[in-house]
Amino acid sequence: MLTRIVHRRSGFLVTGLLRRMLAGSCLAAVALSTTSAAWSQDQEIDPAATIGKLDNPAGIDLNTFDRSVRIQDDLYRFVNGAWLNTTDIPSDKSNYGAFTALADIAQKRIREIIEEAANSENPPGSEADKVGKFYRSYMDTDTIERLGAQPVQPLLAQVQAVQSRAELLQLMGRLQTMGVGGPFGLFVSVDNRDSTRYLAAAMQSGTTLPDRDFYLEDDPKYAEARQELVSYIDRLMTLAGIEADNAGQQILELETELARAQWTRVQLRDANARYNKYAVDQLSEVTGDFDWSPMLQAVGLGQVTEINVMTPSFFTAFAELFPRYPVERWQQYLTYKVLDAFAPALSQPFADAHFRLHDQVLAGVPAQQPRWKQAVDATAGAGAGSFGVLGEAVGKLYVERNFKPESKARMEQLVANLMEAYRQSIDDLAWMTDATKAKAQEKLSKFTTKIGYPKQWRDYSKLEVLADDLVGNLIRSAQVEHQRMIDRLGQPVDRELWGMTPQTVNAYYNPTMNEIVFPAAILQPPFFNPQADDAVNYGGIGAVIGHEISHGFDDQGSKYDGDGNLNNWWTDEDRAAFGRLTQALIDQYAQYEALPEKYVNGQLTLGENIADLSGLTIAYKAYKLSLNGQASPELLGWTGEQRFFLGWSQVWRRKYRDAEMVRRLLIDSHSPSLFRANGPVTNITAFQEAFQLQPGDALYKPETERLQIW
Repeated sequence: MLTRIVHRRSGFLVTGLLRRMLAGSCLAAVALSTTSAAWSQDQEIDPAATIGKLDNPAGIDLNTFDRSVRIQDDLYRFVNGAWLNTTDIPSDKSNYGAFTALADIAQKRIREIIEEAANSENPPGSEADKVGKFYRSYMDTDTIERLGAQPVQPLLAQVQAVQSRAELLQLMGRLQTMGVGGPFGLFVSVDNRDSTRYLAAAMQSGTTLPDRDFYLEDDPKYAEARQELVSYIDRLMTLAGIEADNAGQQILELETELARAQWTRVQLRDANARYNKYAVDQLSEVTGDFDWSPMLQAVGLGQVTEINVMTPSFFTAFAELFPRYPVERWQQYLTYKVLDAFAPALSQPFADAHFRLHDQVLAGVPAQQPRWKQAVDATAGAGAGSFGVLGEAVGKLYVERNFKPESKARMEQLVANLMEAYRQSIDDLAWMTDATKAKAQEKLSKFTTKIGYPKQWRDYSKLEVLADDLVGNLIRSAQVEHQRMIDRLGQPVDRELWGMTPQTVNAYYNPTMNEIVFPAAILQPPFFNPQADDAVNYGGIGAVIGHEISHGFDDQGSKYDGDGNLNNWWTDEDRAAFGRLTQALIDQYAQYEALPEKYVNGQLTLGENIADLSGLTIAYKAYKLSLNGQASPELLGWTGEQRFFLGWSQVWRRKYRDAEMVRRLLIDSHSPSLFRANGPVTNITAFQEAFQLQPGDALYKPETERLQIW
C-alpha cells in the first residue's frame, strides 16, 4: 500500500492497521487525520506550491533546492530544503507535503462532483441522489445542532438495557456492524493459506490511544495523553447527560488492561504468527469457558465452523478479563465507544471534544478542517482503507473527469519495464541460490496489476440515504458494508475488488491476491509527469511501482507464494542469508533520530524500508534499460542518472508536527520522509557514482557495506 491518508479512530473497521496487514504494507507515510465537525474558516492553500513547478522537461522544481547543503551529505534537504524553510504546515493538518498536496487537489475535484450532485435534481434512489443527500446531511449544521445527542440515544438505550454478559456480547456484535468498536473485532478476509476461499477472523482491538505504549509507558507525552483521554470521556458523558462519576478513570483502567494484553505492532507484522485457524468448537483451547456464540451470531457469523484467531494470547487474556469487571463497567465502556464513534457527526460540543483529543493532543493539529472538507471525506473517502459512504460512486465520476486513457497505457508500459528489471535483478542476485531464484521468478510471473480504477464498481442499491439523518446514514452505511463483507463467505474470492478508491493518492500490494494496485489519483506529478523526461518518472512512479512489487518479496510478503498463500518457497540457506541482510537494514534505520532521543523502529519499519531500497534499485535498473544503451540526456545541468535521484527525493517533501511524529514513530510502519529519501541511497552504488561520493561524505557507504536485497 502506498499511503494511509485517513483513519477512523473508533470502531473496529477493516481499515487502518488491519487493512494494512491484510492488503500489504504502505509506501508513503501520509496521515491526514479525520477531523470532527467544525466551523473554521476555509483555508486557501495552493497545492501546486507544495508539488512544485514541474512543467519543465526535467520535471524538477529547482526553486525548492537548498544549495547550501551538499547533496553528498543530505539528498533530502538539498532537493527540498528551501521549501522546508519557507513552508508552514496548514493549521488543519498534522503534516504536509507532496502527498497531501495531491490529496488536496483530489479533494477539491471531488467537492465539485459532490456539490453538483447535491445541487441537482437526480432520479430518486440513484447514486447521484444518494451522494447529494449524504453530503447535504453532513452540511446541515442547523439540524445537527438542534438534535444534539438525540441521534445516538437509541444506541445508548440499547447499552443501558443490557442485563447479562450474553446480552453484552450480543450488543458488542451489533455495534460492530454499525461502526462502533469493542474489545475485539470479527470480520471476513481471504484465507491466507488458501487464497481461493474466505475465512472468518478475530482481531484484538478496544483501545482509544494510538498504541499500547501510550497506556503502559511512563513517557510524559503518553501520561498527558492518558489524562486527556480521561477528560475526554468525562466530557462526552456530561454532554450526553449521563451521570457517570469517575467514568474516564474507570474506562482508562479497562483500556489499559486491554492494551497490556495486545500484541505489539512488531508482533502484528508476523504473517505466520497471525494465522491461527481453530474450529469454532475448539475455541475453548484459547479462551476456556468464554462463549463466543452471542457475538458471532450478532455479526452474522453464527454458522461458521472455523475462525482465524489472529492474536491468540490477547483472546486468552480477554477471556480472563471479561468476567473480572461487572456488566455495569462494560456498559459504561460501550456508552463511551458509541459517543466516541459518532462525536464528529453530533453537535459542535461533541465535535470539539473529539477534535481536542484525537487531533490536537495526539497529532498536534491546531485547527479543525472546514466543514466541506469533512463532508467530502465522509462521502468519498479520504485515503487508504477509507471508502467513505459512497466512495466508488464518486470514483466513477472522478475517473471520467480526471483520468486519461493514455496515462493508463503509459503506466502499463512502465510496469512491464519494472517487471523486466526485476526479473533480471533476481537472476543477478549473488546471495540467493538458483533453486530459490526459480521460485521467486515463478511468483513474479504471477503478479497481477490494477491501474486507475476497478473493472466492477460497488453496488450501493441497498443503502438508504436521508438528507436530514447524518448519524443514521453513517450507521446504515456501516451495516451495508458489513453485510457486503459477511456475504463473501462461501463465495469464490472476488479478485476484482479494490482496497482503495480511484481518488486515493496511494498504491498497494495485496499478498493474498499477489497484486499491485495504482489508483488514478497517484498518477500525477511529482510521481507521474507525462510532460517530463523519463528519468523523473522512473524516480517517481517507477520507484512506487518497484516499491509495491518489492512488498511481494519483503520480510513478510516473501512468506506468500505466487498464488497468494502462506507457503515457504525458500531454502533454509537463502532464508538465513535474507535474514542477515534484513537485520543489517534494521540496524541502519534504528540509528536514525527523528526527534531528540526518539529513534526510528527498525523492526516496525523493516517491510517499508526493504520496499524503498529494492523499489528504488529496480526503478533505476529499469530506467537504464529504457535508454537502450544510449547516454541519458542532460537537462537543466543534470544528467539523467542524477535527475532520477532528484525526482525520488522531491516525492518525499514533507513536514510533521512533533506530536504527529511521536505518534508515527510508535504506530507507522514507514520511516519519516527524511530517512526514506536518504536511507536507501546510501546502499545504491548508482547514487554514489552519479554524485561522485567520497569517504567522509555523510551519505557515503563503503561498497562492501552497501546492501542489495533485490
